Amino acid sequence: MSKRTDTATAEQLLSVEAAAGRLSTSPRFIRRLIAERRIEFVKVGRHVRISESALADFIKAGKVSPLTAADLRHKMKGVA
Repeated sequence: MSKRTDTATAEQLLSVEAAAGRLSTSPRFIRRLIAERRIEFVKVGRHVRISESALADFIKAGKVSPLTAADLRHKMKGVA
């Protein structure tokens, strides 16, 4: 048996309810993300679990950077 452990098995797996709690959303929203395959998940028997790294990746993918004044000027150029 190898001493190397897979990172997916070594990290914490969250239930749908726990993942919803971390995002301050409903479990229904998390289940919809899973059904639409918008978040990575693990099936453990008939249970569905979400790794902490998958949850962090989902949050990072949805991050929107703020606009700067230079961005606004660039977008307003040519608008009369």
